[in-house]
Amino acid sequence: MLLLNEQDIMQAITMNDTIQAIEEAYILYDSKLFHMPLRTQIQDNDNTLLLMPCIATDSTGLKIVNVFPNNQDLPVTQGTMILHNRQNGAIKGILNGTLLTGIRTGAIGGTAIKYLAHEDSHSVGLIGTGYQGLYQLLAACAVRDIRHIYLWNRTQDKIPAFIETLKKQIAKDIEIHIVDETINLVDHSDIIITSTTSSEPVLPNIEKIYNGKLIIGIGSYQPQMREFPNFIYNHLDFLYVDTLDARSESGDVMTPLMHSWITEKQVIPFSKVITNKVKPIISKHQPTVFKSTGMALFDLVVANRIVETALQHNIGKNVEL
Repeated sequence: MLLLNEQDIMQAITMNDTIQAIEEAYILYDSKLFHMPLRTQIQDNDNTLLLMPCIATDSTGLKIVNVFPNNQDLPVTQGTMILHNRQNGAIKGILNGTLLTGIRTGAIGGTAIKYLAHEDSHSVGLIGTGYQGLYQLLAACAVRDIRHIYLWNRTQDKIPAFIETLKKQIAKDIEIHIVDETINLVDHSDIIITSTTSSEPVLPNIEKIYNGKLIIGIGSYQPQMREFPNFIYNHLDFLYVDTLDARSESGDVMTPLMHSWITEKQVIPFSKVITNKVKPIISKHQPTVFKSTGMALFDLVVANRIVETALQHNIGKNVEL
């Protein structure tokens, strides 16, 4: 059995590798070559335990995730990934699920940017400078020539430490800006990423300011959570989602459907874009919106890629139970 900690995972996979793995997962999703129940969510006051099982390719996997939104010194999202051999049930690997979640969620955003953002997008704005937000920016920089990053966080005193970590992993010539209001972030950003657990929209409810921009929602994964304002839905042709489970999990999809701001036909699984079954509409006259809630299939495919590379290059620690 292979044990892979944070350092091992970073050694075994790059962001571009992870984006390729996410694309493979979308192809599996579109072809329905997997078994994946809706994830189990157990609420404990403000905290949530998530159980995310999946069977696909030659593996079975289970990610166990704890979400503690009030954490100050630890990541909000922490977890463990257990990967098994599908043929005989043997444990193939146990991975640091916190980093796995960060990298694969970043790559989900990065894949959306790769296919949905204008080629000349050079600026990205991030709302929510937590652990997940870091990997969203790293993925954005991997797929577009980003020159400016704009940051907003509810607790401003957390931003300097975030910037210090970010600077170590991006090009030195990228300029980082802190904004005091989210409308300034929207004005200056070609790509806007929300990475919060907010129960109320974190973006301004102002019409037309989002035209020509790509908006990526990463944070809301429960019905009572919302990051997007009402006006974002007014002129959409499509709302792209990473999994159709978002229709029953995220307030950013459930609420607009319930109020008929959009219809079921407008909710498009992003796998249709990856497999060229739907041509994305990218216009200067309306926003393009992608919503992610994540799914266990992503974790399984990325974990498989990590374990295969680790075994090839003798990364990690082999142990017997």
